[in-house]
Amino acid sequence: MYELNICHLYPDLLNLYGDRGNIIAIARRSQWRGIQVTISDISIGDTFDSEKYDIIFLGGGQDFEQEVIQDDVLNQKGNEIRNAIQNDKVFLAICGGYQLLGNYYKTWDGKEIEFLKALDLWTIGSKERMIGNYCFECDFLKSDNYDGRIVGFENHSGRTYLGPSVRPLGKIVKGFGNNGQDGLEGAIYKNVYCSYSHGSLLPKNPHLTDHLITLALKQKYKDFDSLKVLDDQFEELAHNTMIQRIVG
Repeated sequence: MYELNICHLYPDLLNLYGDRGNIIAIARRSQWRGIQVTISDISIGDTFDSEKYDIIFLGGGQDFEQEVIQDDVLNQKGNEIRNAIQNDKVFLAICGGYQLLGNYYKTWDGKEIEFLKALDLWTIGSKERMIGNYCFECDFLKSDNYDGRIVGFENHSGRTYLGPSVRPLGKIVKGFGNNGQDGLEGAIYKNVYCSYSHGSLLPKNPHLTDHLITLALKQKYKDFDSLKVLDDQFEELAHNTMIQRIVG
């Protein structure tokens, strides 16, 4: 039997707008296929050994929560997170968690906050927030049966910009995305997937959920080939309803 060990980093502080739903979606879609799942919550002061985990999740948080965890994430868990990324561990990072993996966050009044420097990206704060349901398109998910469109909800004042070693998660169909300027959303580096999408992201987007599960299983098991097909009637209905609502 295959099994997946999932780590939720700072679940008590980085869990904005139902981000824990991403953990639930990964677990349920795995369990429905007979894959055993163990979820570990790791927060401030806890030991983080990335070798124990197959998928690592960082949710969203506001400026206050980011300041609360800053010392722990930089000085206690930072090297382990960076090593895990370089060793191709699968990560999903949402909003504040996405920003934390970058180089820095510069507030609208010029204060620069150091972040992990695990991914070559940076965020500039703004007085104006980018809020609303949005849709973006992921080329790597496109197939004969799927157009690659992802739906979610964004609410952020930070504007994120990607360096040359990081590619975007997708292209905006409708909404703001990373910065409301370049038409890009999220980031991918190695097996790290980042997005501004709350709502939560994965339950309404089963193709992306299965992509992450597949990546993790291929990293862990040399004999793993592909996931069993599920009946996604309800998931597809939720996804298509949001597509219609956002895009028309």
